[in-house]
Amino acid sequence: MLVRIVGVAALVAGVVVLVYGGFSVPKNHDAKLGPVEVSVKQSEKVHVPTWAGVASIAAGGFLLLWSSKRK
Repeated sequence: MLVRIVGVAALVAGVVVLVYGGFSVPKNHDAKLGPVEVSVKQSEKVHVPTWAGVASIAAGGFLLLWSSKRK
């Protein structure tokens, strides 16, 4: 049962990586100069390689096939 869950999670993660190509990480920059406070919010995109998505899909498929043949 656990192997199937991990296999499905790997498949979903691989598809998400191939569709979106990465994810965004929010960054906050705060500066305080005496009574003045400045805050800047930025979003940085982290790219995940295509091969990682393909490998995740392949591993998920292998785990699903392996768990079904084990029974």
